[in-house]
Amino acid sequence: MRITKQMKFKKRVAACASVGVAYLILAFFFISPALSGEKMMKKEVTHTEVTDEMLLNAGKDGKNWLMYGRDYTNQRYSPLAQITPQNVQRLVPKWVYQTGVVDSFENTPVVVDGVMYITTPHNHVIAVDARTGKQLWRYEHKAGERIFCCGPNNRGVAVAYGKVYMATLDARVLALDQKTGKVVWDIEMADPSAGYGNSMAPLVYKNMVIVGTSGAEYGIRGFVTAYNAQDGKMIWRWYTIPEKGWEGEWKATTPEGENLNRDIAAEKAAMEKHAEAWKTGGGSVWMTPALDPELGLLYVCIGNPSPDLDGSVRPGDNLYTESIVALDVNKGEMKWYYQYLPHDVWDLDATSPAVLFDVTVKGKKVKAVGHAGKTGWVYILDRQTGKLIHKSEAFVPQENMFAQPTEKGTRMLPGANGGSEWSPIAYSPKTEMVYVTGLHQPMHYIVHTAPLEKGKLWLGSAFVAAPGEEKDQHGTFTAIDVNTGKKVWQHKTEQPMMGGALATAGGLVFTGEGNGYFDAFDAKTGKLLWQFQCGAGVNAAPISFEVDGQQMIAVAAGGNFQLGYPYGDAVFVFGLPK
Repeated sequence: MRITKQMKFKKRVAACASVGVAYLILAFFFISPALSGEKMMKKEVTHTEVTDEMLLNAGKDGKNWLMYGRDYTNQRYSPLAQITPQNVQRLVPKWVYQTGVVDSFENTPVVVDGVMYITTPHNHVIAVDARTGKQLWRYEHKAGERIFCCGPNNRGVAVAYGKVYMATLDARVLALDQKTGKVVWDIEMADPSAGYGNSMAPLVYKNMVIVGTSGAEYGIRGFVTAYNAQDGKMIWRWYTIPEKGWEGEWKATTPEGENLNRDIAAEKAAMEKHAEAWKTGGGSVWMTPALDPELGLLYVCIGNPSPDLDGSVRPGDNLYTESIVALDVNKGEMKWYYQYLPHDVWDLDATSPAVLFDVTVKGKKVKAVGHAGKTGWVYILDRQTGKLIHKSEAFVPQENMFAQPTEKGTRMLPGANGGSEWSPIAYSPKTEMVYVTGLHQPMHYIVHTAPLEKGKLWLGSAFVAAPGEEKDQHGTFTAIDVNTGKKVWQHKTEQPMMGGALATAGGLVFTGEGNGYFDAFDAKTGKLLWQFQCGAGVNAAPISFEVDGQQMIAVAAGGNFQLGYPYGDAVFVFGLPK
């Protein structure tokens, strides 16, 4: 679940105006080849068909950014090293593409051999020349009924087999021709009028397009589905809420022993009355899973149960919400799960995507999967068994953790945005650290019971900034050693952080802020080395790619509905001057 805050019209107008001025300045000083002295290289654009071999080897391909997390590990690590701590201060915009859609912009572009694929918040897909920013084609989805809790967002596409795949806010999955943008197939995942929708980037693997659904704020039953990449026919579907056993083991604590303050006797007494609560149990899949092709396992992070805060109408552990789950990628069968928060009544859902890396345990390397939780900890598990290796030190302040919401209200932090929200973390194999964006927003939880109405927000709750602490909000950007779980460095920002990170072999890590700054840090020390003001909130995860032998850094700058950061519509591409 996300805290939503509508921006006032005047603020939007002012933000748009400032963005426009910023782009005019950029156009004058940087983008025009006549003024800068750079000659645009006229090369024929090719639409390379992405193969399974290319996807399996994406981690070694520094030239391209072939999927949402760059490769199946979701590490968001680029092996390019042209841009370094020594020269990053020279980074300048090479071009800017404006989508024309001014709204919450959380997209991560995909780049394939000089072509960049961008999505807008309202499910437009745009192909542009990654050398110049020139538009090649544009598809505008004609949306049906759309119900979404947290602003219109789309985080990206998957590209493979000559097609571009997108999941939509009105609960559809479609394939476009990679060369023309024309629709190849278009199918409905579930009933959008019931609250089903999607904002995640799909994942393609061996002729399957894998997508999860959102909508847990409306009493849906979540799922992950694999579709045939050629015709859209369903191959398998796994429900995040089981028909039997969703009550679990009635756990009084987290797996690590923190007291959840549950009244388990009262829950068990209510079980008969609410025996079919699983049918509306929630369990959104917000973000693109990670995948280990050698183990054949797909790692999915599952969000909150429904309704969010009123646990009285959904007794039990509410499996498999607030869990990391490993699925057999070929069959859609669960192999293991780790529920880090049974019977969540704080909306501390697992939203940030899973990331794969190795950790050293007693002198030996172990395959691991990590997840940055809204709880404020990074959980690191054995990738094969699901057993906890360790969890990190808290990367945000924690107070009054797991106090039960009441009718009068209960203060707790992290608040409902986290911790870490949907923002993907980055991992660097050079530093063996993960880089996590965090939020400090003390919240006041008020619980009430309300019936489910189709298509209506079903929270059973209200959560607002803690009275008297509305101004006590900030962000953190933290480097954590995956082998020890210890914080290595932390940078504090004026506003809560949302968007994600990028790590590079050049020794840098990039992230954005809601105030419009795009930042570069020394990956080892955390020293802020470079900033650029983009004129709108930088609330999307950056990428790195290469064109004509030059390393580029790209990021979407268009603000964020959830936190009310200034809107825009631009993708910035940066590089070193020649």
